[in-house]
Amino acid sequence: MPFRPFTLSRLILALLRLLCLTASLRAVAAPPLIEQPELTLAVGGKALLYYLPLTIAEQLGYFTEAGLKVQIVDFPGGAKSLQALIGGSADFAVGSFEHVVHMQARGQAVEAIVLLARYPALVLALRPDFAAQYHSPADLRHHRVGISAPGSSTQLFLNNLLAGAGVAVEDVPVIGVGGGAGAVAAMRQGAVDAIVQADPVIQQLESTKDAVVVLDTRTLAGAQAVYGGAYHAACLYAKKSFLDSHPGTATAIAGAQIRALRWLAQASLAQITAVVPVPYQGADPAGYRAALSKNRETWSPDGMVDVAGAQRVAQTLAASEPFVRDAHLKPEKLMNNHFGDAARIAP
Repeated sequence: MPFRPFTLSRLILALLRLLCLTASLRAVAAPPLIEQPELTLAVGGKALLYYLPLTIAEQLGYFTEAGLKVQIVDFPGGAKSLQALIGGSADFAVGSFEHVVHMQARGQAVEAIVLLARYPALVLALRPDFAAQYHSPADLRHHRVGISAPGSSTQLFLNNLLAGAGVAVEDVPVIGVGGGAGAVAAMRQGAVDAIVQADPVIQQLESTKDAVVVLDTRTLAGAQAVYGGAYHAACLYAKKSFLDSHPGTATAIAGAQIRALRWLAQASLAQITAVVPVPYQGADPAGYRAALSKNRETWSPDGMVDVAGAQRVAQTLAASEPFVRDAHLKPEKLMNNHFGDAARIAP
């Protein structure tokens, strides 16, 4: 019958097309080549809630599931982790977006690929006896202020406050106190009059009435009061040369970090504390949960770095730092969402 050869040929053609489509889908679904499975990641003050998404990714095994073996090296402050990245002893860093701006302004091609914190989550707190005399950042003149480390995001936060108050940074002595027990002890022992820190340090000091909070950027309202809006903070960043030569590796680590952000967005406080290492929570679990609650707005829900947030950071730094102003940076060059796009649109 004449219709049979025609029907058979069409059937064969359809089967061939199906086989080609299946092969194509498999190729698309295949995980990207990971050029360098073993990585070193630098961070400054890992136990701080500012960097909690990093700890979540580590503790839940997201890096391992992405095919990576990540060694996390913890430094006293973000400036040290930046030095490790630029010096070549670290492949990635998790730190302040301000460091990305500074490096590009100095001619170093560094890009942020995942935003962890959309607000700085930093707090200016004072010793109770000093708080009674405090009216504005101008009153910090000649008072000792504790920061995590010189050049860190805590010092940049302080410098911005001083610039807005017309106070020369040289008129405010700063002391590096780290980001954990050392910072708490510095305030309690009177080594500093004020401190710029994140949680859980601030929560610990507040719970024992050893500090009075006067400026707080753990929420959008606080960020607006200090910066005029959302202000890109903690991020995952790397040298552009490494990203260009290791796209599969960058995609894998970005995806793992975005998984952690998504998990945080829907997790309860009890679920979070069950994952966080006990030493990070200190001796007061209830206080740690309270600190978590105060920081929930801070973490990005999707890891997206946006032009508006990047521009606000660049403009803020340019207002007080001539080398940033003279660099005429383009906000879109500070960020690279390419590596996280696939993870963001995944179900």
